[in-house]
Amino acid sequence: MARRYDPERRERIIDAAVRVVRAKGIAGLSHRSVAAEADVPLGSTTYHFASLDELLVAALRRWNETFAATVRESARLSDPAVPLADELARLLGEWLAGGRGPMELERELCLAALRRPALRPVAAEWADGLAALIVPRSDPATARALVALMDGISLQALLTGGDFDAEYAREMLARVVAGAAH
Repeated sequence: MARRYDPERRERIIDAAVRVVRAKGIAGLSHRSVAAEADVPLGSTTYHFASLDELLVAALRRWNETFAATVRESARLSDPAVPLADELARLLGEWLAGGRGPMELERELCLAALRRPALRPVAAEWADGLAALIVPRSDPATARALVALMDGISLQALLTGGDFDAEYAREMLARVVAGAAH
């Protein structure tokens, strides 16, 4: 039997891995679950990704790329007419208003890096990428502090199930921005 040429298969497997983690969490991720979601033979997932960590790295990178593109398209981080804290609080509100799913996925993938060292560099890419978008309006240390604060605020909102308090977020972000100016 001739082998079917399918140049998009690897990409479909990665996209399927993201969907599986979104729906079932990392605990639900297996070569078998991803193969079923991607509608490919089980051997295809193990051919392209020898381990689940390799598959998770690819899924996390895909999520980082998607997230970064969304931020670049929707954010006005380079617009000096928009106060930086206001824009960051708006972004947080937008991310959390989009349903818990996208933020839970991002958090779950990043937290998986605590136990899976192969994921750590990729998890750090998300924070570094967001900080790089903030640096034109701030110094690098403050940009990293702002990202850390945004991480904390979003994690608290997810863990408590409470509503996102945009005014609180804006005020705390503004304090960090103002502290850097001194």
